[in-house]
Amino acid sequence: MRPEGAARLACLLLLAAAAAGHGGVQPLSRIAIHRARVALDAAAAVRASPELLGTKGEDTAWVNVDFVIPHPSDDDWIGVFSPSNFNASTCPGSHGSGPGPVICSAPIKYQVTNYSSDYGKSGKGALKFQLINQRQDFSFALFTGGLSNPKLIAVSNAIAFANPKAPVYPRLAQGKSWNEMTVTWTSGYDINEAYPFVEWGIEWSPPVRTAAGTVTFDRDSICGDPARSVGWRDPGFIHTAFLTDLWPNKEYYYKIGHMLPDGSVVWGKLSSFKAPPYPGQKSLQRVVIFGDMGKAERDGSNEYANYQPGSLNTTDTLIKDLDNIDIVFHIGDITYANGYISQWDQFTQQVEEITSRVPYMIASGNHERDWPNSGSYFNGTDSGGECGVLAETMYYTPTENRANYWYSTDYGMFRFCVADSEHDWREGTEQYKFIENCLATVDRKKQPWLIFIAHRVLGYSSGFFYGRDRSFAEPMSRQSLQKLWQKYRVDLAFYGHVHNYERTCPVYEEQCMSSEKSHYSGIMNGTIHVVVGGAGSHLSNFTIQVPAWSVYREMDYGFVKLTAFNYSSLLYEYKRSSDGKVYDSFTMHREYRDVLACVKDSCPPALKAT
Repeated sequence: MRPEGAARLACLLLLAAAAAGHGGVQPLSRIAIHRARVALDAAAAVRASPELLGTKGEDTAWVNVDFVIPHPSDDDWIGVFSPSNFNASTCPGSHGSGPGPVICSAPIKYQVTNYSSDYGKSGKGALKFQLINQRQDFSFALFTGGLSNPKLIAVSNAIAFANPKAPVYPRLAQGKSWNEMTVTWTSGYDINEAYPFVEWGIEWSPPVRTAAGTVTFDRDSICGDPARSVGWRDPGFIHTAFLTDLWPNKEYYYKIGHMLPDGSVVWGKLSSFKAPPYPGQKSLQRVVIFGDMGKAERDGSNEYANYQPGSLNTTDTLIKDLDNIDIVFHIGDITYANGYISQWDQFTQQVEEITSRVPYMIASGNHERDWPNSGSYFNGTDSGGECGVLAETMYYTPTENRANYWYSTDYGMFRFCVADSEHDWREGTEQYKFIENCLATVDRKKQPWLIFIAHRVLGYSSGFFYGRDRSFAEPMSRQSLQKLWQKYRVDLAFYGHVHNYERTCPVYEEQCMSSEKSHYSGIMNGTIHVVVGGAGSHLSNFTIQVPAWSVYREMDYGFVKLTAFNYSSLLYEYKRSSDGKVYDSFTMHREYRDVLACVKDSCPPALKAT
């Protein structure tokens, strides 16, 4: 059981979140680091061990932190800082003197000291932190005064990974052609220091090496605070290699690496992936879709904010079933870093076991893109000043323009049309033309399963904030898009943004086109819309009234899995993250002639009545 002081802090933070009008606030934003004062106390001390991490090539390590303070308080806390030197001399334009903050960067994470037993009585404690390799060394700082008026009283020794620059956290994604896989990863090596590449091939054949491109960004590349100020942390270098001419469904092995000037190579971990099936290939194909997952800390750091309580459950449940997953779509609100750049490293490490094995396709959400006067359709501040730069850089997507996060991708019998809800989608826009072209150009005889994806709900949701004005969706969304969904016979449309799960009937113009709920067959006469935004972040309420088109809704954490067996049979499953069990499902059986049949507002010209 937690000590009383920690419980009191937890209660205060949850009340603050409720007062803010939603279920969570980025935990690092609670720390008023710009108000920090330095009052080092000779009687206080912090010690971290071991000092050298990752001596066997590991990219994560557990650290013991022992501390003592002469006058313990419920408001004391320890923050993890990286680089280890975080005083005013590191502030932009500062030389350690004159006005301005004495600390200008937020910690990577923090824990409350009285989480350690008997701390309140003895003033002594010990905590465990899990660190990941993030290109710089670390130190642990002891503060009093709580999060709102922090006073620094002690700083630990510096600790570091054996090779802070090592290549880490590979992330796969499909390229612009079906037989191309991209590998993206992070390192501390500039191209002037080492040559990045991927060594890859099939079993029993000599491997080949493919060069990787390298990008990074600086403060001037992003839009505002906190990303430019207390949330800034050097992102290192992001490398992407394109593995081409893959054989469909073939298992490939790969390693990321950097060749140093002396010819030696610094290697990442060995991993493997299965190449995608070619468009129209009939084989077992399994797709996972979810939104709004975010990250969480396995060591309990930042836990009192309860920001993404389901994130680790979703991650771990997917990892357990990874041998039965072929491709993943994370449809917006990826990390909820909200301008605290260190959190992108934390997230890429959390999902590495997934992203290193199967393509991880993302969509843009409000927490990646939105910022006033930055070109986003919505002028909110949810990205914390990132304005899409972090998402565009950290993950590859097969877009024509990385700033416009819409794209299509084929996976065997599936065609996915991924929209960018943070840019204008209405009729006459560039994105509207893309959506129509994506839907119109698929050969439904070979790719019968046509899927539309967007972060915000452009279709149907009875989530509370959409139901208040009775729109049940983003304004002007269905008016612009529903004729396209109907005309081109979109089977399923998926959304995040609302943190719950909801499935509609096959619906068109707010009317159910079928009374069936568990098995759909025959003529395709409406699109099933699914909100699957409960992958990790705080949950959202529904409206009290259940609309007629809402078939199943649940306020819990989970994700959807689609299994295509052949051209005519599809299994849909909604699984809870807590146990991986199925709580909603249906089957779909449709032949090619059913897709061609004439239905309301979708009838081939030759079949129209004269």
